Amino acid sequence: MLFKIFFGRFKISAALLVLGAGCQTVAPLPPANLRDPGWIVREGQAVWQQNRGAPEIAGEILVATRPDGHALVQFTKTPFPLIIAQRTTHAWQIQIPTQNKRHAGHGQPPARLLWFSLARILSGAGPPKGWSWQASKDNQWSLANPSTGESLKGYFMIR
Repeated sequence: MLFKIFFGRFKISAALLVLGAGCQTVAPLPPANLRDPGWIVREGQAVWQQNRGAPEIAGEILVATRPDGHALVQFTKTPFPLIIAQRTTHAWQIQIPTQNKRHAGHGQPPARLLWFSLARILSGAGPPKGWSWQASKDNQWSLANPSTGESLKGYFMIR
């Protein structure tokens, strides 16, 4: 009887542990294959300021979007990728390789992450509440949050 009670509780605890972990964990997204049809790829230079007091970081930017909502944004300070943000129709993730960090979730990414906002804006959406977007005819653009001081300014090369 004691055997049955112990292992009965173990099965329930194990099931709750597995179900609880499954609901909270988002598996890493597979790398985007930009050679697949449908990707619109933009490459250029950008300057990122993480907040009002932070130094500006200049680097290369790649933004790839698809009509189905998939997106990839990579900000690199050669030879190191600083930010890799990826979105699918059901999940998102952002990696900061220099800090060995990865954040991910289901559904839409938080609006405070400017990398995903940039991809949405380039796909035709407006900027999130609290953000300003400016673009010129010579491919220069700026995305900024006046309240936090975070900004990303750059241009895309014309192909």
